[in-house]
Amino acid sequence: MGSVMERLSTGVKKLDEILGGGIPRGFLVAVAGEPGTGKTVLCIHFAWQGILEGDKVVYVTTEESRESVLRQAEVLGMELADAVERGNAIVIDALLSTDQWSLRTLNPEDLVEKVVEAKKKLGYGRARLVVDSMSAFWLDKPAMARKYSYYLKKVLYKWDFTVLATTQYAITTSEAFGFGLEHIADGIIRFRRVVRGGRLRRYLIVEKMRQTPHDLRMYEVVIEDGRGMRLVGPIDLRAEDFALPSIVSKKIVESRKRSEEAVPGE
Repeated sequence: MGSVMERLSTGVKKLDEILGGGIPRGFLVAVAGEPGTGKTVLCIHFAWQGILEGDKVVYVTTEESRESVLRQAEVLGMELADAVERGNAIVIDALLSTDQWSLRTLNPEDLVEKVVEAKKKLGYGRARLVVDSMSAFWLDKPAMARKYSYYLKKVLYKWDFTVLATTQYAITTSEAFGFGLEHIADGIIRFRRVVRGGRLRRYLIVEKMRQTPHDLRMYEVVIEDGRGMRLVGPIDLRAEDFALPSIVSKKIVESRKRSEEAVPGE
């Protein structure tokens, strides 16, 4: 008899069902998509669910201030600020703060050092880590994305972290700033967006989750104040709904090839 795989709830009921019960413990999952598609909201759900389940929670924010993340959580009905006050969670700010829980540089080694410091402060036990977003660490050197991602995964796995790491996609191309995180990640949760009838609609699909027979269909994302994220569907969409002009697609392929050729050996 094989052992039952332990899974961590994402905090979004329907997404847990899509994943066969949640994210396997110890996985690094890439949360990918364009700005405004719901990546940060999912990260907040994941962190808050960890608080509810008694996990150690570390949240790294690189594109919003600590205060902005805590206010957003409050709007969604999640008292993450109280958890920080009680010492059950730590939010590391890489944008504005200059206190103990801030990053001075966007360097992967500094990130890991600070996250490990936070875990030691929170104490022994199952831990959740959010890095929102990883793209900030390689914006000026996208060819290093894979190497940095591998380093992060290898070190933090030893500290019993299950990780959600967001990666930003450009609005114009729907492609990542740097290719690598998705290759290293154990799973990919992909957010997409489209404007229909003058209204922005958000969608989610699980593109990859190792050791998991997950749902392969796309779901619409609904975000509500006081409730957070819920998924509706599955939705029947065609590839053409998200297709890019052929000239843009060609440039993306060429850019990806150049980036992968430039990646140093791991």
